[in-house]
Order: sequence, then C-alpha cells, then structure tokens
Amino acid sequence: MRELISELLPLMAPPLLSMGLEDGTWEGLVGPSTAGGSLADVAMPCHSLSPLMKKSPSDIADDISSAISESLVGVAEVSSLNGFVNLSATESWLSSKVEGLIPDSRMGVSLDDTKVIAVDYSAPNVAKEMHVGHLRSTVIGDAIVRMLEFKGHTVHRENHVGDWGTPFGMLIEHLLDIGESNVAGEKGISDFDLFYKQARTKFDEDSEFAERARSRVVMLQSGDEETLRLWQILVDVSTNYFNEVYSMLGVLLTDDDLMGESAYRHLLPIVVDRLSEIGMLQNSDGAEVVFLGGKWLNRDGEPFPVMIRKADGGFNYSTSDLACIIDRVERIGCDELLYVVGTPQKQHFEMVFEVATKAGFMNQGHRSVHVNFGSVLDSSGHMLKSRKGQNVKLVDLLREAVTRAESSISEKNPGLAGAEREDVARMIGIGAVKYSDLSSDRTKDYVFDWDRMLSFEGNTAPYLQYAHARICSIFSRSGIGRESVQESQINLGTPEEVDLAKTLVLFSEAVDYSAAGLYPHRLCTHLHSIASSFASFYEVCLVLDEDEEVKSSRLAMCDLTARALSLGLGLLGIDCPERM
Repeated sequence: MRELISELLPLMAPPLLSMGLEDGTWEGLVGPSTAGGSLADVAMPCHSLSPLMKKSPSDIADDISSAISESLVGVAEVSSLNGFVNLSATESWLSSKVEGLIPDSRMGVSLDDTKVIAVDYSAPNVAKEMHVGHLRSTVIGDAIVRMLEFKGHTVHRENHVGDWGTPFGMLIEHLLDIGESNVAGEKGISDFDLFYKQARTKFDEDSEFAERARSRVVMLQSGDEETLRLWQILVDVSTNYFNEVYSMLGVLLTDDDLMGESAYRHLLPIVVDRLSEIGMLQNSDGAEVVFLGGKWLNRDGEPFPVMIRKADGGFNYSTSDLACIIDRVERIGCDELLYVVGTPQKQHFEMVFEVATKAGFMNQGHRSVHVNFGSVLDSSGHMLKSRKGQNVKLVDLLREAVTRAESSISEKNPGLAGAEREDVARMIGIGAVKYSDLSSDRTKDYVFDWDRMLSFEGNTAPYLQYAHARICSIFSRSGIGRESVQESQINLGTPEEVDLAKTLVLFSEAVDYSAAGLYPHRLCTHLHSIASSFASFYEVCLVLDEDEEVKSSRLAMCDLTARALSLGLGLLGIDCPERM
C-alpha cells in the first residue's frame, strides 16, 4: 500500500508535530500491516516511541489515533490496538484509485530510470539435449527480461551457448564417421544425448579416434577452414533444435540472442594480458591463476585459485566469463550483469565477479548478480529423472504437458474442438509447466507434480487462466463490449468488492517488487490473490443482474481483473485463453 502510505504521511505530520513528534522520528514506522488486510492496510507500531514520549505503546497509539483521525477523513479509517495505530483505506479512496486504473494500460506500473542490463540465461550446449535444468534458467530468465523491459530498461538477452572447447574435437570426428550428410540434412540429429555418448565412448575406448579428436581440437582453435565448416554444421543443427524448444516454451530468445563461447575467444588472450599487466596473474604448477586470498581457501587452508589458463595452454570457464564481462561492459555498455544460473555455481560467480572488480573490468557503478535457482525434484525428493533413470528431455516434458492439458479440457469442455482445442491445450500445458517453476521461490528446490501444476484449483496457471476465461465469458454472455466500461464509476458496496479492489491497486507494487528483487514468484503470489479475490467477488456479487450503475461498476471490476491477470501472466511469458 505504498500509494496509501505516500498520501498518509503528509496528512499525519501536522497533528503529530503538535504532539511533539518532529519529522524524522516517526515516518519510518509507518508501513504495510503484517497482521493482514482484514485488520488494517497500514500500521504504525509505537513501541519505539515509548522512551521519547514517556508513555506506554498502547497509550501512545491511542493518542495518535485520536490526533490524526480528523486529518485522514476520506483517506483512511483509524484505530489502535496493542500499541499499533491501524490505518485502513476508505472505500472512497479505493474507488478513486481503481477508477484511475481503468484508462491505464499499464495498470499503474511506472517506468524506472533506464539502465542497460545484460541477462545471461538458458545457455544450452551444442550437440547436447536440453533437459529440465535448462527449463529453470530459460523460463526464469525470460520472466525477468519481460519484467525489466516492461519497467523501461534496455535489456540484452544473452544466450551463452556452449559451442567451443575440447569436446568438439571428438564431436567433429564422430560427425565425420557417421557422415556429415546424415547430420546436415533435414533429419539432423534425432537424439543429441546418444550422439554425444557415442562420441565420448569412442574417445575413451579407441586410442586412434582419441588422437584424431585431439588433433581436431588444435585445428579448430587454430582456425582451420574445413574444421570450422564441420563445427558450424553441429552449431546449425543444434540451433534449429534450440529454436524448436524455445518456440514450444513461448520465450523471447531468438538467433540474434545467441552468444556462444566462440564469440568471446578473441578476448581470452586479452583477459590474460590485462591480468598479467596489473600483476594479478601468478604461476601455479605451470598454470596461470589468480589468488584472491581472504575467504577463498581450500580444505587445507591454502589459497584457492581462479584458473585462467591451464598448464596445457587451454582456457577455463572463468576466463570465458571474464571475457563476457569485458564484452558486456565495454561493447554493450551494460550497467547491470545478471546471470540466471543454478545455485551450485555460486562460488564460481562470486570469485569471477571479485576478479573482474579488482582487475577493473567493471567498477563500483556496475551491478553483477548471480540469479541463482534450485533443482527440480521428483515426489521422493530426488533429482527429476526419466523412468530409465536418465535426465528428462525438455521436449518430451513439454509435449506431455500439452497432451495432459488437452485430455483435461476435453473432459471439462467437450465443445472445444479442432484447432481451438489444440491452441488452448498448448496455452494451458506450457503455462502450467512455466508457472509451476516461476511460482516457486527460485532459490529453492521444487517438486515437479503433474496433478498439482495442471489443477484448476490453487496457485496454478490453469486456475488463473480459468479466471481470465470466465471474465471473457461474462462479457460474451452479456453482449457488452469490454471497451464500453471504460467510463464507469466504481462503487464498492460489499467486502468482496473492497478486497478485489485492494488486490488490483496493489498490482503495480507486486510487479515492482518482483522486478526489483528478480523474484518472479512474488508476482505469481499476487496474481493468485487477484484470482482468489475475484472468485469470492463472483460468488457473492451478481454482475449482470443488478441495476445499471452497479452492473457498470462490477463489469469494470471484471475487466480490470482480466487485464491484470493477462498483463501479469504475460510478464511471466504465459498466455491467457479466452475460452477453456
């Protein structure tokens, strides 16, 4: 209730000053109520004022309530309890705020001062299958990008694809063994996991193949034209596969966002040179490393190194990430660098960021954040695997989601058929998978549960989508166009209308809170509150069977609810069907 607080503070100042409470002594105490909206929207605890005013918190709260009540008429109702001043928005104040949302396509969400932000997410590997682990990075990153762009920032989507390094020697040689025409054609690689495993097995068991693979790596890194051509075949086939997955997921990533490790290879020697010039690079058993000192110690209490160049001359992941920072700061001009990567990489990024800062690759004006996330678990609490004990392929999971959704809506609404049913099934199935991920605190593991995520009850995408579809149905049955309620006056006559109004007014805060903290689940939580409040409103309040003034007001509330759900889910990358 930041809008309410911003209006309350200047109104409360004069009477509190007359009580001897000067500016700066009490403003910071006023904040959202933690006791729930039924008691108050905003509260002011008075316990810290006892030493100043020489009274008990309860007496102070009573005195303040009496002093400010007259000043807050029309804005908030005032009461006191157990040392708290409780302030609840009046119906007239809420009505005016809701009416202000009607012509606003942004539902009250303001623009931030523009920053240039790079978001590193998804990051699959060439010639490897995308699995459930890529799901989290992709959908969390996509939601963060959408929210930041909506807030007015310039966002660079950076899909840091693994397309370089020593494994490509064996992959290229395996490609030649099976025939490049079998890979470069329309069929491509039908099973990337199998392709990679076959190459790995030959490398481990066939010394002649292993030698060919090592030689091929040297040729690749030296820029051999034929080797680069073969490498490009693997990249192109993989890119087509990535795009298939991204299309199914409905995320923003395109070929223009691909920035493979190969794109930074020219910067790797520069990283080494810059670190060497400022004396940060040290030799450790033939390798070139950076010792950060401080807390970075191994189990024996010895300094833990950041590997920059290995003894054999090869570069490490840290080198590649430092090259990325140089590119994003100096070429793109980024203010913020966000990395949507799993929690196990926490130490890696902390050390890379520290090296980059100490080396001057970025300064104190830059913000670098490891946007970490937990694992996807099965019902037994183990890492989600297929029935064969293998990683779950993302394509298979998404297809199953759509199939399950189609089966569900066929039972609930047999009238949906053909292309419309397929389209709705895609929205529900894919939406369910994405929302199940996004609605969980990203820093924690979450359990993948088909029944829960596809349920039409609870904090799920189908529940929110159904609320949106129900509102569309109301307008369809009424014959009243949604644009016709744009001039409506809002009248809040029931507790359910008041509760729904509050959730709508708080929508912009939820978006801001989620975007600022990079936590999509906070927006999910609020969208569920909107849908739940609407369900209560719809159960109690007759929308179409009232006089014209009441009908107009309630239809406007319905329209705003649908818009909030559509906008909010859209910021999460989830579609809203009009029929279900």
